[in-house]
This record gives sequence, C-alpha cells and structure tokens, in this order.
Amino acid sequence: MKTEWFLAELVMKITVAEDPRNVVHQNLVLIRANSADEAYEKAVQVGKKEEISYDNPAGKAVHFHFEGVSDLIEIMGELEDGEEMDFHYTVAMPEEKIRSLVKPRECLRAFLPPRRAEGPDYASAEIMAMAMRMMEAEHKGK
Repeated sequence: MKTEWFLAELVMKITVAEDPRNVVHQNLVLIRANSADEAYEKAVQVGKKEEISYDNPAGKAVHFHFEGVSDLIEIMGELEDGEEMDFHYTVAMPEEKIRSLVKPRECLRAFLPPRRAEGPDYASAEIMAMAMRMMEAEHKGK
C-alpha cells in the first residue's frame, strides 16, 4: 500500500459556561494514511484528542467539543514547495467575480496581525497567567 497525504477539516465547537454563544473552529489538519478510510479514522482520532476543558480568566468553564469531519481531501502530489493541494472550479464565472477573488497582499491572512476572536472569552486562565508572569519577568530584566 502506498502511503498518501490527506487534508482533513475538523469542526470544533467551543462553549463557555453562562454564555449562550458558541465559537466554531474549522481546523485544517494534515493526515498521513494508506487509504481514505484510514485517513478518516485518523482525522476523527485527532479531533477527539482536541477535546479539552479548562477555566478562562474569569473562572468560567470552557469546553472544546469535536463535532466531526467536514471534509477530507486526498493530496495527489508529493508534499513539496509549490505542490497543488486542492482546487475549486467554477464554469462561466463573470470577470468581476474573478477579480473579487484576488486580494491585495496586505489583505492575505499571513500578513494580517493576529486578531482576537469576538464572542465568548475562551482563553485559558493558566496560559494567560503564565504569559503575564513571563512579560513581568522580561520587564523586570530591562
């Protein structure tokens, strides 16, 4: 059997106690498997491993729940620079729509600053406290 690469999209639902809103992450993960069936099973395992619970800085319980796999794509080529991983196509797309697909460099996500998600605060109290201690230690060292 040939080992293949797959790209799986995992759907994670995040809830915070006492907040009626949820946050949904659609995470793309790389899966190495010998078949689509094996890749699916591995993707489910990865998603289930991501299920965690902790408290946010306000002391509210945060839960990450794996909802399932929303897509599984076989990567046809080798994993190397410039390799096509997936594609979408549309027939008879108007020129205006084509131009709207292309964004200026500064609008691409790789060039944008990280942004705080709107909605419930699902930050980890433990990680935020650790970051604060590190920043305080760095400030004292200056």
